Amino acid sequence: MVFSSLTFLFLYLPLTLAAYFLTPLRGRNFMLLTVSLVFYGWGEPVYILVMVLSTLIDYTHGMLVERFRARDRLARWFVGQSVVFNLLLLGFFKYWDFLAANLSLLPGISLPQLGLPLPIGISFFTFQTMSYTVDVYRQDAPVQRDPVNFGAYVTMFPQLIAGPIVQYKTVAAALEGRTHTAGDFALGAGRFTVGLAKKVLLANAIGALWERQLAAREAGSLTLTGGWLGLLAFGFQIYFDFSGYSDMAIGLGRMLGFCFPENFNDPYCSASVTEFWRRWHMSLTGWFREYLYIPLGGNRGGTAKTLRNILIVWFCTGFWHGASWNFVLWGLYFALWLILEKYVLRSVLAGTPGWIKHLYTLAVVFVGWGIFAMEDLSVCGGYLSVCFGGGPLWSSADGYALRSYGVTLVILILASAALGKRTWRRLPGRWQRLLAPVLMCLGLVLCTAYLVDGSYNPFLYFRF
Repeated sequence: MVFSSLTFLFLYLPLTLAAYFLTPLRGRNFMLLTVSLVFYGWGEPVYILVMVLSTLIDYTHGMLVERFRARDRLARWFVGQSVVFNLLLLGFFKYWDFLAANLSLLPGISLPQLGLPLPIGISFFTFQTMSYTVDVYRQDAPVQRDPVNFGAYVTMFPQLIAGPIVQYKTVAAALEGRTHTAGDFALGAGRFTVGLAKKVLLANAIGALWERQLAAREAGSLTLTGGWLGLLAFGFQIYFDFSGYSDMAIGLGRMLGFCFPENFNDPYCSASVTEFWRRWHMSLTGWFREYLYIPLGGNRGGTAKTLRNILIVWFCTGFWHGASWNFVLWGLYFALWLILEKYVLRSVLAGTPGWIKHLYTLAVVFVGWGIFAMEDLSVCGGYLSVCFGGGPLWSSADGYALRSYGVTLVILILASAALGKRTWRRLPGRWQRLLAPVLMCLGLVLCTAYLVDGSYNPFLYFRF
């Protein structure tokens, strides 16, 4: 079940909110745990067992770390057990077939591919529970002694499927006791509606152009103009798809009394690749920085170790997204650009006009999205070669695509530049209070009409 579905909007969500707010305060974590398990088990109930097992392991290991804190070596042993368990769980379900297929290419090795469906959201909830035991050991977070409260944290349906990755320490106080106000609920509902509109009205609207350009490449009719149109389409689709989901998750959390971390900060306004990754999927980049890059030594220890650490982190970032070589290549592609900006391009960029830096950043990022989107590296190579002169410049089909999607592309460009957000902030408070409910109702009506009438409603991060 995804947030941008009629089932969620008009069945699950109203019933969940009614059950949650009719439950006394002391029982709301139990109710949240219950409805979250229903949400997760809607499509694949058998994998509830995987989530419950992960929850129990990390709950008990957090207790063991706290119990043996005075015996540091033993406490670190339990932290290591928790990390290994989570990585094995993630590795088995997400990476076994990939490793089996590649290792079986070696002489004398034959490993079976199991073809197991990927438990939804496993990349997110394993990272959350893994960071919990580390934070308890570091004393950055209090140990959670109530298994219901911990279960509610792990399974919390707003951020369960695709984040943002919520560290336990950011919601620990709210799990113990939180307030619910009409103002917070209204802010959360507004944020949810904005995210829903981004996903349904913007991401879905441009996704068909990307599929059209992929089909053109398969038919051998892709041009340089069409290739870049496709990269733009996918880049906008994944941004409004994923940031829209994050907005919906943050809004739902606010409605339930939680403040989740922001996950996007207008990344397409960046003036460097380094800045882009400070603004895109911030909960993931922050997680890798805190739990991998800094423990490896960060930028301490000289240039060679810094380069090693950047390459390790971005290899893991790419591989985290999927069991395919294109994701590894995508991660290393961005590692290369970050290294270049750190050691080679810094002085060049410092003296470059802002608009040129912005165009350079977008070009690097959108080429990266091409690598991300096409798992078949031969298809990816052929597509990108056309984008850089390996095919005709223009065709009549490109003119038709521009006429069909030109207005949509302009709207996406303005929306990704945060024009609407800045305009809204300039409005007087009285106008904001008057317009907010009107725009919310209009957004819900338009999204509902689209969902009723259309069948194209993918969610790109559902597989992670």
